[in-house]
Amino acid sequence: MSGWWMTVGNGTRPAAGTGRGPRPRARFRVVALPHAGGWPSAFRSWWQVLPEDVECVVAQLPGRGTRIHEPLVTRVEPLVDALVRGLAELEPLPYAVVGHSFGSVLGYELTRAMERKGLPPTQLAVSARQPPCFPSEPPFAHRRTDTELLEHLTDIGGMSPGLADRTDLVQSSLRAIRADLEAMETYRRPLSGVRVPILALGAVDDPVVIDERMHLWSLETSGGFSRQTFTGGHFYLYTPANAAAVAARLIPGSEHPRSEPSLPHPLAR
Repeated sequence: MSGWWMTVGNGTRPAAGTGRGPRPRARFRVVALPHAGGWPSAFRSWWQVLPEDVECVVAQLPGRGTRIHEPLVTRVEPLVDALVRGLAELEPLPYAVVGHSFGSVLGYELTRAMERKGLPPTQLAVSARQPPCFPSEPPFAHRRTDTELLEHLTDIGGMSPGLADRTDLVQSSLRAIRADLEAMETYRRPLSGVRVPILALGAVDDPVVIDERMHLWSLETSGGFSRQTFTGGHFYLYTPANAAAVAARLIPGSEHPRSEPSLPHPLAR
């Protein structure tokens, strides 16, 4: 598999109740993109709740995990180009894309690129990131000092206070976070959106994103649009209960609770 993607679902653990043997052959794939600085392990709760015949692949960007010594990338376009090449190399499966925070930006652009290749996902889920019609504005988080950035991460629940005090241990994480924030904050809305349905996700108690803006993701698709709101702060998506609820909406044949109805919405530019 490409170094840009790590499988954390189908085929990576024994079949349930057996203690041995492979999981069933995958019928569907969840393509996941974590928050700024996030490792594939951010989506650990997802593969723990996914059906055994659903594979989960998570983006692994340079500067973290097994790629910690590789040069960082600070723009969305080259990141997406590499992610698209890696994804296109995988065994063909129907799939849905889910991105969290910075991962929503990557997921949106990944979906646009895969549509151009004739390999669109069945659905795009964007979480905890305002829509592209609200671009980042100064003062930019990626230009904060290490102390200021650590304080911000602690405030939003992205780093434990004890670890934030150990700057010697978090320097590599800060470099990756800062690179991803720069990519996100220099990103600008494209001229055209996607055709696949978008599911916009957020938490009412998110200290970073204004939840009322999430419905404007509807402007980025000519397909269907729906919303679902949770509690749990900025990183709500990684709790097992919330992961299971969202996964049920993405995987064909799964039952999920009703939220806001799916509404077709024309592109607005």
